[in-house]
Amino acid sequence: MSVKQLINEYNEPEFAEELFHVRNWMKPCLQCILASNTVREAGEILKKLNVNELPVIDESERFIGMVTTRKILADFLQGGNGDAYVGSALIDDVAAVKPTDSVFSAAAYPYDLLPVVNEHGKVVGILTARDAMDALFQMIHKLQKKQNSAEVLRIILESAYEGIAVVDENGILLEFNEAYSRFTGIPRKDAIGRHVTEVIDNTNLHVTVKTAIPERGVIQNIQGQDMVVHRIPIWNNGKVAGAIGMLIFEGVTEVYKLYETLQKNHIEDPSYNQSSFKAEAECEVTLDQILGVSDGIAEVKRLARRAARTSATVLITGESGTGKEMFAKSIHHLSPYSSGPFISINCGAIPEPLFESELFGYEEGAFTGAKRGGKQGKFELAKNGTIFLDEIGEMPLSMQTKLLRVLQEKEAERVGSVEKYQIHARIIAATNRNLLDLVRKGQFREDLYYRLNIIHLHIPPLRERKQDIPILLGYYLSSVSVKYGIPKKTLTSEAVSFLMQYKWRGNIREMVNMIERLVTLIDGGFINQSHLQEVMTEQKEDNDPNFVVREKCSVLLEAKNLGEQREIELITKILKEAGGNKSKAAQLLGIHRTTLYQKLKKYRIQ
Repeated sequence: MSVKQLINEYNEPEFAEELFHVRNWMKPCLQCILASNTVREAGEILKKLNVNELPVIDESERFIGMVTTRKILADFLQGGNGDAYVGSALIDDVAAVKPTDSVFSAAAYPYDLLPVVNEHGKVVGILTARDAMDALFQMIHKLQKKQNSAEVLRIILESAYEGIAVVDENGILLEFNEAYSRFTGIPRKDAIGRHVTEVIDNTNLHVTVKTAIPERGVIQNIQGQDMVVHRIPIWNNGKVAGAIGMLIFEGVTEVYKLYETLQKNHIEDPSYNQSSFKAEAECEVTLDQILGVSDGIAEVKRLARRAARTSATVLITGESGTGKEMFAKSIHHLSPYSSGPFISINCGAIPEPLFESELFGYEEGAFTGAKRGGKQGKFELAKNGTIFLDEIGEMPLSMQTKLLRVLQEKEAERVGSVEKYQIHARIIAATNRNLLDLVRKGQFREDLYYRLNIIHLHIPPLRERKQDIPILLGYYLSSVSVKYGIPKKTLTSEAVSFLMQYKWRGNIREMVNMIERLVTLIDGGFINQSHLQEVMTEQKEDNDPNFVVREKCSVLLEAKNLGEQREIELITKILKEAGGNKSKAAQLLGIHRTTLYQKLKKYRIQ
């Protein structure tokens, strides 16, 4: 099979990979021949380098042709003495390739050696037939691996107990496994190629492609039965290329019954208090409630679970708005101290004169204005529970000394008292500052730092958790809509893609603020990029490039429009080549016939 036949055999995107660009396979051009060289000098250079041909350049170093040993020999046989300029032996109709060209398209030229020239026409390398052959072997190896992976994926899909459906960017089913087929009663061969709404009852998988918002554990009525489903978008190069739907074969009837029983018991119990139950629930934050599937957040969750099993002091660091208190509450919930209270102290909000009395309490008459009977401190209130020292980096140096003693001796005393009481509480501290830098500057005690930093959890900022952004957007869009009693709004996939590139300097706190603005200010059910532009430009700050989005939005829209125009041109060209045969055109384009029909309708191509 020739290179050309092989290229036609497989989809063109395989050959558009950067790996197969000429620049990755060419050799550096060690020497070129000047047009001012004589034929004899050219022959000597070829002999010295032991090659049969070399590029010829002019005085500006621009490529003008090739010279070969055969051409030089012919010049001598025709009576030449070798003193003529090399132009008399020049082959000037030779093609040249660019570094970004496909190595396979270059291999289609009938030459053993091709010069590689940059945008200025200067020679930057040479590509030989052997180089093209090496690239071809690499491509065959990749295709074999891909075919093997595809076979493994097919076996996994068919072996899965859960129903699995995969759609493309237009909602057309690309995969429909046997389990889903058995449940719906629709054969796989009849499902693939059809729009997902024609096959699966009440599905929103085609909406997931448009919104790019994953949905996990949602209820969907299929064949008259409430089922639990997951819907997950598939991203490729910053764009949603499709979505996966998973049908969990667990009806939710039993869940409903359990909920109804619990609700009934609460109503019948006269001691049940709605407000106290709500306050208790707000404190019981579990790690499962911390959304995210990225490697960074998964690692923090793993460490948090291990830390919770011990009574060791935990230091949580991370930028403002990353959710440090949620992790602290999660550790408390999983720890042996979960039956006790969770007491939170903002070390940066308490005035220094009141710090000691707030932490350790005071006795009656300890100072002017002291309450009769005295007051318990936070450490006393946290007995058999957890005390959370938020913004520990803001704690005054004088109080750092007293806190260190408490941590070491596990005992404290109230202001105005001479008796000590034992500390029976888990200590968790948090800060958005670099404590080691503060230690070096003399603003934080080094011994206290090492006493706190027994187990260290660092929460990554949102910009380093791009995989989690669509999940968080979906959750907060829903919760904010419920909070304000507004119908749920949905982000378009382009808007989600843009927000995944956003810097999020305020992290999740900034995201919640932005979602609240969008939900309350934007009319209609969908939020697109232009809406983001309106809302985000209002909060633009002169010195913060994070808020300069108008230009970026317009550039992204321009790029999208340009891409659609090229797609229209390509489809029109292929249709002409196929003589108007849509099935053949779809095959040449490497897409399903139904997808082609949708694109023809979308772009109004006749």
